[in-house]
Amino acid sequence: MPLRALIFDVDGTLAETEEAHRQAFNQAFAEAGCGWHWGIDTYRVLLGVTGGQERIRHFLATIGETGTPAEIASLHARKNLLFADLVAAGTIIPRPGVARLIAEARSAGLPLAIATTTSRANLEALLAPLFAPDAASWFDAIVAGEDVGAKKPDPEVYMRVLAAVGVSADEAVAIEDSRNGLLAASACAIRTVVTPSFYSAGEDFTGAALLCPDLDRPMQLDLVALASLL
Repeated sequence: MPLRALIFDVDGTLAETEEAHRQAFNQAFAEAGCGWHWGIDTYRVLLGVTGGQERIRHFLATIGETGTPAEIASLHARKNLLFADLVAAGTIIPRPGVARLIAEARSAGLPLAIATTTSRANLEALLAPLFAPDAASWFDAIVAGEDVGAKKPDPEVYMRVLAAVGVSADEAVAIEDSRNGLLAASACAIRTVVTPSFYSAGEDFTGAALLCPDLDRPMQLDLVALASLL
């Protein structure tokens, strides 16, 4: 079966972004006078909940507090702006092998897609500094958090990407970093390469077609290697 599409997750997969997200959340909380602070261990647990607003709501439930939808949306919007500032500062770079593999796919004319639970605002803030000003145009389909009714591990984001690109699950390979992402892709029967990130290391990746530290280790994963997974 030929490889006809390569689908990337974003946070933790294209780049190690989650620490910048954590810092942006904490700054937004501080500015709003909330008195909350998410440490690394707390944030690692909270990442089990996909979606920034969903994460805030879950956190409030665990500490016995509430927030109106408007308050939560406002906090999250401010956090996104702060995240964009951190990205623009140039401290975030692609994970090993990501830029190489994207370039190889583009050169071969292989459709690229993004399936993410993050917002389009976060994605747009990330792609240009990470790759190039026109990087968003490199992808034949982009499905983000606001495009779906249910986020990962629900498979809707992958179902929408497959439909947008016009390929079947057995013609695509997904690149993910988390268990929630793996579950979402696997529910569509998409073979998935998992490259655990700082925050997802140690999760259960049973069912991954391939598990490796990154796209350059222990071997450089190229299109031939990915096609062999089909």
